[in-house]
Amino acid sequence: MANEQKQIQIKAKDEDLKGVYSNLTIISHTKEEFCLDFINTFNPPILTGRVLMSPGHAKRMIKALEENVKKYEEQFGKIEVAREPETPLGFQPQK
Repeated sequence: MANEQKQIQIKAKDEDLKGVYSNLTIISHTKEEFCLDFINTFNPPILTGRVLMSPGHAKRMIKALEENVKKYEEQFGKIEVAREPETPLGFQPQK
């Protein structure tokens, strides 16, 4: 009984269930929060989503991602990381 997980019912709009594609994530932070900007770099690059979270949640997310990457690689093989783009990306100040 102590190990039972409680199920949470989550509401979602139909358009949110489609998901968005991102092949770049830019991460920034302040003392109070982390900001993850998800970007599709195809021309022109476009911000497809932004997620703000507490530092504690960021740590839990890292742990969950590490666990899931490990499970993925056990099932499908090692993930080869592509070379980073040479073109600087990110939010640049307007001149």
